[in-house]
Amino acid sequence: MQEFKNEKLEEFNNFIRFRKVAVIGLGVSNIPLIDFLYEKKAKVTIFDEKNVDEIPSKIMTKIKAYEFDYYLGKDSLKNLKNFVLIFRSPSCLPTRPELVEEEKRGAIITTEIEMLMKMCPCPIIGVTGSEGKTTTTSIIYNILKKAGYNTYLGGNIGTPLFTKLNKMRPKDIVVLELSSFQLMGMDISPQTSVITNITPNHLNIHKDYQEYIDAKKNIFKYQDENGTLILNYDNEITNKLEKEANGKVVFFSSKSRLENGFIVEDNSIKECENGLRKHILYDDEIKLKGIHNFENICTALAATKEFVKTEFAADTIKKFKAIEHRLEYVKTINKVKWYNDSASSSPTRTIAGIKAFPKGKIVLIAGGYDKNLDYNPLAKPIVENVKELILLGQTSTKIKSAVKNELAKQKKSLEIHECKNLREAVQKAERVAEKGDIVLFSPASASFDMFKNAYERGTIFKKMVKEL
Repeated sequence: MQEFKNEKLEEFNNFIRFRKVAVIGLGVSNIPLIDFLYEKKAKVTIFDEKNVDEIPSKIMTKIKAYEFDYYLGKDSLKNLKNFVLIFRSPSCLPTRPELVEEEKRGAIITTEIEMLMKMCPCPIIGVTGSEGKTTTTSIIYNILKKAGYNTYLGGNIGTPLFTKLNKMRPKDIVVLELSSFQLMGMDISPQTSVITNITPNHLNIHKDYQEYIDAKKNIFKYQDENGTLILNYDNEITNKLEKEANGKVVFFSSKSRLENGFIVEDNSIKECENGLRKHILYDDEIKLKGIHNFENICTALAATKEFVKTEFAADTIKKFKAIEHRLEYVKTINKVKWYNDSASSSPTRTIAGIKAFPKGKIVLIAGGYDKNLDYNPLAKPIVENVKELILLGQTSTKIKSAVKNELAKQKKSLEIHECKNLREAVQKAERVAEKGDIVLFSPASASFDMFKNAYERGTIFKKMVKEL
């Protein structure tokens, strides 16, 4: 049998040889890229807004050993001139004036993930959305892996995949979790695209909500008639995207009885075909908690249907456990259960977390970095479900104000505690929680006011709980 040759990758390797290439940002995805570009003899210049003492010494040692030029600090991009190819990090949006200027001069602006998609020889399943991306992507990956596919997991999770292109073969499958920052400016779409939902998020970085929505739409915008787009029927924005799709559309829903697609109904997941409903999974067969996770499962079933029999996929889902930092059970202390939901960095995801547990039994710890989100929708679920509220971080004032307004409207009362830091919040929760209660750490906010990211925040929370 003839050995497979990725001609697109070979063409790219020849193209970048001795050409001026810029790499913006020394994040996780760009470090393997630097090694790759060195090996291919590109003339590389590194840009990063961090100062030299903020960058790990082993990375700086590597850059110097490769004899790459580099510019560091807040004003580093003023030196971004006359490059043929520019790899931007997802956090450096393509709307940055320096990037716009370089593009006008003829530079190609891209990302590690976009180039992966352009040269990938096998099917790609891409997942985006404001919430549920990681769980949905992980379920899809697990289903395909168990079915025997050689499967690669990347994007926002897994490992950077660009440097693994030479190992990929046409019968493999790549599964990508894609953020709005990765999708923005992209001019290619996966063959199978998923949008779990769209709600306001990252408005501290995006120009406005429309820019955020438009970035998400790039996941299907460049599909042809053979593409598949999986959409949330219940979400006001994604429901309308069917009209813009070029290929086949599959809906999922937890509120409507669809003619075709996957639904949550009567405590079970069902597949609908021409109005007929076929049972797939009962809720007591699923380890994941909450209606939002049932929606994630519906999404994963729809995304893998082309590759795997639904019955096989269902068997894999039965064994799937909660992902770290997403309604993750931590410990039971004095008959009080503690859950880590640190990945919930927006109000809508915290609402879903609250609704996964019995009313009146939740001691909620919330608050964190302010992404300019509206916290009013969080107030009613808190008032109707939470017995004690513990707040910390920048958003504590916003959440408290919204909850107090709702309490006045409903003529109810709720004990609200404000804490200076997470340790104080954990200690307060231990004091107020009673036998049979659930302590839920679900911040509804980003982590950057106190922590490097949501994962560090969740890990520290779990350590504190285990020390009680």
